[in-house]
Amino acid sequence: MNPNQIAILVDSCTDVPEASLQQHGIYWVPITIIYKDREYRDKIDITAQEVYDRLEVEVPRTSQPNGDAVREALERIRQDGFSRVLIITIAGALSGTNSMMHMVAQEPEQAGMDIRIIDTKSIGIGAGIQAVLAAELVAAGDSFDEVVRKVEHSVEESRIYFCLSTLDYLARGGRIGKVSAVLGSLLKIKPIITCNEEGAYAIAAKVRGRTQAIAETINLAVSAAKEHVACTVAVVQGSAREEAAHVLSEVKRLIPNCKAFYEGTVSPALVVHTGPGLIGINVQALPA
Repeated sequence: MNPNQIAILVDSCTDVPEASLQQHGIYWVPITIIYKDREYRDKIDITAQEVYDRLEVEVPRTSQPNGDAVREALERIRQDGFSRVLIITIAGALSGTNSMMHMVAQEPEQAGMDIRIIDTKSIGIGAGIQAVLAAELVAAGDSFDEVVRKVEHSVEESRIYFCLSTLDYLARGGRIGKVSAVLGSLLKIKPIITCNEEGAYAIAAKVRGRTQAIAETINLAVSAAKEHVACTVAVVQGSAREEAAHVLSEVKRLIPNCKAFYEGTVSPALVVHTGPGLIGINVQALPA
């Protein structure tokens, strides 16, 4: 158990690298992936590759974690001896997960638990790396208040950028307008997506072609890293392994103030909204 007996709980779209999940004992609850014939628990009943394999037949829907799953996770945390819980979620502007966590945390059953909830205003690895930071601060002996303050500050200063092969899946999920997706396809425009101050998707840049899109994503990440004395960088991919390896090599070369590099794949639930061909880079500001 960590020195301050603080447990960390995330949702499965808060993509914490598997090694970090195991190292720090981070608890998590799955997003629900909904097909016509049945529902799947993200990362438990279905893999990212299985979602890719079925996209031509059916594009499923996703839903926030089941309330009972959150209650069960909190009860498991209590049984494991923790009375303080830091819940870290993907952007509330993109999912009802954060609201669900708040609702369950306020239930009478959670009496006696000190529960804090942080909206990362990000998605995927951008949210997951904040959970890693929290776990490292807990392990270093920071107080609960210090951990929350430092992670919230990092949230405000960190940036995520990603490019996609197609905007169709974001449009299907209502994340961007269908007209924008069609125009982007016709003109071969590849927007670089980021999350704004509220955590909603926004356009960071527009370029033509896949090669230029990846190059501009790298440029944006390098510029963001220069704003910080120290940072971490995470490169994530969705069915784009070779391109991600190139991107990781480039950011390692171009960002000397990076204290740690992470790499990973997107969760099955995020595949639903991005489709194949995602390349993402997250630049996390570290506490001074």
